[in-house]
Amino acid sequence: MQLNSTIGSLQQRRFSGAGNIGGIHLPDFNDKYVFSQKKSGISDKEYRKRIREQAYKDFAKGQFQNKSEEFNRLMKSYTSEVAPDRKGIITSGLKAVSGNRKNVQKPIDLVATLLEGKVKYQKLPSGNSEYIEFYDKNGEMVATYSNNGWTMYTTNAEAARQTEMCMIYNEAWGNAKRGIPLINEDLTNSEKPENLVNIQNRFDAKA
Repeated sequence: MQLNSTIGSLQQRRFSGAGNIGGIHLPDFNDKYVFSQKKSGISDKEYRKRIREQAYKDFAKGQFQNKSEEFNRLMKSYTSEVAPDRKGIITSGLKAVSGNRKNVQKPIDLVATLLEGKVKYQKLPSGNSEYIEFYDKNGEMVATYSNNGWTMYTTNAEAARQTEMCMIYNEAWGNAKRGIPLINEDLTNSEKPENLVNIQNRFDAKA
């Protein structure tokens, strides 16, 4: 089973035009691969329905998983339901270290506790080289900054959520490939088409 490439840590990336704090460019939190906590109000049942529908649409277009922009948007929304507040952690973390890093030539280490987690900052002996780690409330590392680039790390909750979406999507995509009509898997047994036929047959038999 193929899983979406967002699972696990993301490769280091550089962002521009996203603003900066203390001279460090912020990640683009609108990027499809940068997740930050956002509650949509959509139920898991409705999400499952949308995931299956998206799989059928993607199969019809000859697309699979992250080759589809609609899949990527749905993945971002689905994962953001359980994502840490990366935006808050990163912006608060950079503000916490910005005052300590100015005009300091010698190597320094700093650990700051945030409302959303904590940040670890290290100025390396090479002079301008900096390394920053960002952690959520659970102690899981959610991002690092070094060499003017960002790396996002997937939390356990995010990885589980992404795996779950891919399993639902892959099953539906496979059904579409086999020509099986799309049905709502969350219907009760009595509501499913095959069982409605059985019920009708029983009525006919009694008649």
